[in-house]
Amino acid sequence: MAQAKALIETFWELQDGHDYSKLIPLFADDAVFEDPAIGRIEGIEAISALLHHLTKELADKKMHFQVLEIAGDEQVAWSRWLWKRPDGDIEGVGLYRVADGKLTAYRDCYTVPES
Repeated sequence: MAQAKALIETFWELQDGHDYSKLIPLFADDAVFEDPAIGRIEGIEAISALLHHLTKELADKKMHFQVLEIAGDEQVAWSRWLWKRPDGDIEGVGLYRVADGKLTAYRDCYTVPES
């Protein structure tokens, strides 16, 4: 199986548990995480802090993510997903780069909901 695709399948399996801190071991030390609502986060320490924060922040908001499809090869993968929210679902795409079995780049693409 393609390395990047397999890692992203694991990512989504772990994310289904709503404890985003379990995703930390999937990231390389120098990984970059990009999200339209969050911005650009660089390095494992900053990504770890973000994932711990998201676990606490999203726990009581009655929202979750649902993966619709995943594709990829040895170095890159993408997923199409739904952000299931009480005030309406948002569809997005995740783009991922993998090296040596770790995520080195993660970018979500979606329209940021109005506050």
